[in-house]
Amino acid sequence: MNFSKNGKSVSILVVDDELSVRDSLTKWFTEDGYKADSAADATEALKKLKPGAWDIIFLDIKLPGMDGMELQHRIKSIDPNATIIMITAYASVDTAVKSLKEGAYDYVTKPVDPDYLSHLVANVIKQRRLVSENIQLKEQIQELYEIDQIVGESPAMSKVFDLIKTVAPTDTTVMIKGESGTGKELIARAIHSNSARRFFPIITVNCGGLTEGLTESEFFGHEKGAFTGAQYRRKGKFEMANGGTIFLDEVGNIDSKAQTDLLRVIETKQFTRVGGDEMIKVDFRLICATNRDLELAVKEERFREDLYYRLNVFSISIPPLRERRSDIPLLCNYFLKKLANSINKPITRFSSEAMEQLEVYHWPGNVREMRNAIERAVVVAKGSSITVDDLPIPSSSEALPEDQSLEAVERAQIKNVLEQMGWNITRSAEILGIDRATLYHKIEKYGLRK
Repeated sequence: MNFSKNGKSVSILVVDDELSVRDSLTKWFTEDGYKADSAADATEALKKLKPGAWDIIFLDIKLPGMDGMELQHRIKSIDPNATIIMITAYASVDTAVKSLKEGAYDYVTKPVDPDYLSHLVANVIKQRRLVSENIQLKEQIQELYEIDQIVGESPAMSKVFDLIKTVAPTDTTVMIKGESGTGKELIARAIHSNSARRFFPIITVNCGGLTEGLTESEFFGHEKGAFTGAQYRRKGKFEMANGGTIFLDEVGNIDSKAQTDLLRVIETKQFTRVGGDEMIKVDFRLICATNRDLELAVKEERFREDLYYRLNVFSISIPPLRERRSDIPLLCNYFLKKLANSINKPITRFSSEAMEQLEVYHWPGNVREMRNAIERAVVVAKGSSITVDDLPIPSSSEALPEDQSLEAVERAQIKNVLEQMGWNITRSAEILGIDRATLYHKIEKYGLRK
């Protein structure tokens, strides 16, 4: 229900067998700017009643035929959202308590005080507005990352959906594993949005972008003057996530000291800001993600074993796009509709040749690469469909080199991604799941040139 400040969108029905009461109340409400009408008995009231027709109904307890209490039950069965206020000339604790127990908002006694009535209606409108806004907010939040908003019908993705539904209602720590671009953050947000913490924030930390020495400040915040450049107190990500969820993306990239700090806050749920001595307690749910083999990192002593087991309580592995090819048409059409609408272009389909090319391509950058490719195709497309010429991916005959050695395939994939991204090193490194330094090394190794 949409409530305006002056109340003009609020509708009020008065049900009373006394003509003077009906006329006076209807007149007062109309003068106050409300839409008002009246009924002399239950039969007339029920004829005027339908779901959503009346926001507030004033209902006399003593009515001819069907009395007010019985009519209240009928109203609630037809329109449970209507706010009912009882009117009685026989005020007593029994009638008041019974009407309230049956769902009435309040009751007034005859003769009715106009000032009190205006105040009561204003309170009802305020409460209904807050309830309406709260419901809309909850619906908007839930719509953001409903599980069925994640596109996929393959058996591999069905297993992922089942795991999300299993772990979301709990406070269990979750580790999401998968290649770069597979949608690990989307899965994390789906878990959070289907948990009891969904009305608190989910705070994301990109661990791959943290430099050594600044991780502690990013995690836990700092006090003013804690180090050069700390000109004010700053909350850390764990403090910001209090009551909600903290998502540590690419957690395998954090340094050894940060690993120790992270283990401590997981175990104690408390920390101190950098440069401070106040112990801050926090309540959070932890979800992390990695595209690295952390078990190998543990064996090579690059990642703490005790921290790994703390993080890997419940594991979800996201399959790469090449392992769920049946989802490719679904994803392509999903992105096409979304992206075409966003820039208001009347593109509704892929040509059969374009879809075939999308289906056979190996997608080294997974879903992220696909989205970028379709976005570019939507921008350059001229007609109502996307053609092969619009796609920034190699044709099926060019998709893989004749030389199938590991180095040749790697070189071809790196070259393809660099060309798709216009030689943007940062974006290319993200899609390939490697850091910038490694990508520069590969470019030099394979003699790639722009």
